[in-house]
Formats: sequence, C-alpha cells, structure tokens
Amino acid sequence: MKKMITEQALILAGGFGRRLGNITKDVPKPLLPVGGRVFLEHLIWNLKRHGIRKILLSVGYLANRIQEHFGDGSDFGVSIEYVVEDSPAGTGGALKLAADWLDEWAFVLNGDTLFDINYLDLALAVGDRCLAAMALREVDDCSRFGKVLLQGQLIKGVIEKAALGPGKINAGVYLVNRRVLDYMEAVPCSLERDVFLKLADEGLLVGRSYNGLFIDIGVPESLARGQKILASWQRKGAIFIDRDGTLNVDRNYVNSPERFEWIAGAPEAVKWLNDHGYLVIVITNQAGIAHGYYSEQEFRQFSDWINDCLAEHGAHIDAVYYCPHHPEHGNGDYKRICDCRKPGSGMIEAALGDWDIDPSRSLMIGDKDSDVQAAHAAGIRGELFDGGNLIDFLHCILS
Repeated sequence: MKKMITEQALILAGGFGRRLGNITKDVPKPLLPVGGRVFLEHLIWNLKRHGIRKILLSVGYLANRIQEHFGDGSDFGVSIEYVVEDSPAGTGGALKLAADWLDEWAFVLNGDTLFDINYLDLALAVGDRCLAAMALREVDDCSRFGKVLLQGQLIKGVIEKAALGPGKINAGVYLVNRRVLDYMEAVPCSLERDVFLKLADEGLLVGRSYNGLFIDIGVPESLARGQKILASWQRKGAIFIDRDGTLNVDRNYVNSPERFEWIAGAPEAVKWLNDHGYLVIVITNQAGIAHGYYSEQEFRQFSDWINDCLAEHGAHIDAVYYCPHHPEHGNGDYKRICDCRKPGSGMIEAALGDWDIDPSRSLMIGDKDSDVQAAHAAGIRGELFDGGNLIDFLHCILS
C-alpha cells in the first residue's frame, strides 16, 4: 500500500497586496480578517483536514507579523516552517528558495486564494511521468485570469488576458514534484510563466477541473465577497459514519490490516462525500479497547492506516471519534457507564461542537439501531444501512 503522495504544502504568502490599497499598509494580505478569522487560517484548516499538516510558509512583506501569528503551527494543529524572501522572488523563486525543505511532492497554494477542492483527488491526476498538476476552475469570465488550454488532461498552454467569455482558469492550487526545480534558471521567476509553460511543452503538466468555492481576496471586490460567504462556507454539513459493519466488514474487534475488508463501495462513498463538500466523521464504539484487545494508541494508528488506504482512492476521513468504554466488561477505568457509547450521543455532540457543523445538513449512517438512536438523540437524521453497496445507499438517501 502506498501512503498519500504528500503531507506537505507550500503557501505563497509574501506578496505586498498593493491592489487592496491602505488596508495592507500595516497588515500582510494573508492576515486580513475574512469571514470571522484570518484568511490564511481558512487555508490551513482546509489543508489540515485533508491530512496535509506540514506547512511551509513563503513570506516576505511584513513577514514578522505572519510568523508571530502562526508560530510553529502547533496552536493550529500543524507544523509550520518559514521561507523568508529578502526581495520578491516570484512564485517560482519561492519554490526554489524552499528547496531544502521540500519533500518529493508538495502542494503549492497562493496565500490570497481559497479554492475548496478535494486535494487528494488532484493527486490522482499525476501519473508516473507528469511533474505537476494544476487545479482548474470554470468561470464565466476569463479576462482577469487567463484561459487554460487543455487537450484531454494535458495542459497545452495559457492565453493571458483572454477575451471576455467562459473557460477554465488556473485557480492557484498545484501539486508539484521537486524535479520542477530543474526547470528554473534564475530567481526571481514565475512558476506559471517560466516553469509550467515548459512542462506543458513537454507534456508533463496536467489539469483537473473542480467547481468548489473560489475566492481570490487580491482585489477589493472579491475581498468583500469573501467577507460575506467564508464564515458560512466553513459551517459544513457532515456525514457521520459508523465503522465496523458500515465502512468495513464487521469481524469483531477489527484492528489490523489482515482482518480489514472494505464494505462494497465504501471508499467510493467517502470520496463522493469529499468531492461534494461534506465532512466525513467516523463515530465508533470500540469496546475492544475496554476489553484490552488493543490500546487507544494502536486504535489511532490503525485509523491512520485506514486513511492511508483511502488516500489511494483520493479520499479521506476528516475525524474519528471513538468510545473506549464498556459498562460491564471493561478493564480498569474503561469499565464505566458513559454518554459517548452509542446509543448515547456524546461522540456526535462533541463533533458538532468541534467542527461547527450544520446539523440541518448532517446525518448518521450505521448498521445498528443504536447508530440511529444516537443520531436522533443528537438532533440529526439517522439512516440504517442494512448491507449492500455503500455508494449506492448513499446516492439513494441523499438524492
């Protein structure tokens, strides 16, 4: 099994933000408050939930302000290192300056743009030969952005300052192999003009289109739009899913790869939910911990293994909530009556608070009556999965 292609992202956050006028005189553009929180926090939150938790911040203008706000990233659930530009290096130069920190693959994002995509799906676009993938967005007017020319998945070029009209644009989210550094001759340079066009000429650059929320705060009009919609964007619907018997075949206390088998259609169901903007949260009773069959640490490691498996399908689970207790057969402190063990609603209620979830757009799927009862107790819809193909079931209940 391959692990996910990378857990690293480089965020380009060094620009001056001159198009925004005086509001960036003392505040770097990525630190502007948008939709109730600093804009860059929105990007990091979205990366983290996809399992991308190694963040490189390329900073320049008012770099100390960004470093003071984010520190080492621990307060935001990620690790952050900084690449400081002494003078503007361009988007390609920023990547070049980060060479000593780069893994084999890294996501690259503009620090003034949020594009809500399934990052792991973009990783599926790169094959054995391609060196970079670009996330594309269909817009009604390409004139401000430039129009991307495609031949199948291969990007063949970009028409800068294209005429008015619809088309696919570069949305500022990339996945790059560190070998693209070989295509850079000098700093400063542009990743888009000096590197990607060379890759396109050699058939090494692919694009994949998405229709998620796209916000570019680089001009006053789009910044104002972001203020109106970003707070509600992060308040997502969630699909809570039981694990044993719903995601995987229930073989009693499954906690090893050898005993794990997906329910038919389960990886596809998780990916479909990721692609459509839902949070995917596992809610599972784990009495095997109470019995002493495996430890909480072993359970968490196994949950990470499941997410690695899902990454091969371009999918991920956002969070796992588990109950390690049993009221009768637990060992030590694990023998207790609790409100987290289903049909109790404790796990769901904790997730609703932790993730600021919209209950009206959420539901619980499980194979036992206790799953549905837990959902109802938490004030959300519950659906009983009685076997078969999970993606087919999902389409049926969400249609």
